[in-house]
Amino acid sequence: LKEDGITRIGSGNMIMAYCHVGHDCVVGSNITMGNGATLAGHVHIGDNVIIGGLSAVHQFTHIGAYSIIGGGSLVSLDIIPYAKASGDHAKMYGTNIIGLKRNNFSKEEIKNIQQAYRLLFKEGLLLKEAVSRLQQEFAGQAEIERILEFLEKSQRGITR
Repeated sequence: LKEDGITRIGSGNMIMAYCHVGHDCVVGSNITMGNGATLAGHVHIGDNVIIGGLSAVHQFTHIGAYSIIGGGSLVSLDIIPYAKASGDHAKMYGTNIIGLKRNNFSKEEIKNIQQAYRLLFKEGLLLKEAVSRLQQEFAGQAEIERILEFLEKSQRGITR
């Protein structure tokens, strides 16, 4: 979205006490922000994301749909959809399997997401190589297309 000074917040969200949503943020629907979670300006949060209490998200950072951020985390790079990330300078810790099951993803979709995660983060491939393999091996899979679209749009770089 073009910068216009407007913060947009979707529906069905639970934004707990002492949270901050900065200027020009785009927050999806069905988000949970734990107590004291903070979004700097220009942050984009996909649908069905959980951000643990006392977490801080750096300006211009994007967090993909169905991700979970552990409490007390500092998120300074983009987090791909379906991910689990946590820590001071948040790191990836796998896929958000519980969240995927709660949102009625099929066993096959979850398996595909886990395989994509392994390609991106565990095989030791350059990001460009991993993306190429995802495009070849998972063509037409909506859940993987979401990851690829996210990667294509990432400007800050992704947490690896």
